[in-house]
Parts: sequence; C-alpha cells; structure tokens
Amino acid sequence: MGIGASIFLIVLGAIFTFALDFDIAGIDIDVIGWIFMIGGVLGLLFTALIWGPRNRARTVSAPAEYRRVEEHTEI
Repeated sequence: MGIGASIFLIVLGAIFTFALDFDIAGIDIDVIGWIFMIGGVLGLLFTALIWGPRNRARTVSAPAEYRRVEEHTEI
C-alpha cells in the first residue's frame, strides 16, 4: 500500500465516521470509518518505515586515492 492509498483510507474513514449520519441495518458506519482510518494509518507507517528505505537508491562514495607522481629529469 502506498502513501496515496493510505491517505485515501484515512480520508474515507474520517468521512464515514464524522460526516455521515445514517443507519444501515446491522452495520455501524462509525465503526467502519474507524477501521478505515486505523488501516490507513498502519499503511502509512508501514510505507514510511518498512518499504520506504528499500525504494531509495543507495550510493557508496569511496574516497578517491591520489598518487603523487614525480618526474626526475637527468641533465
């Protein structure tokens, strides 16, 4: 789950919990909203902490070695 899907679940859950006020027989819309919000937050945490570092490019910069070359000219 990416960052966009996680934010979508959080927003959808907030709409279900705080903005909608209707009843469906046997289903509590507020609980469904809280479940969506918790799933979105967990998805956001997993994306940032677990899968986020794997997607970054890693570059290793080794120190450059310089060699001093002296020329001896004979006269």
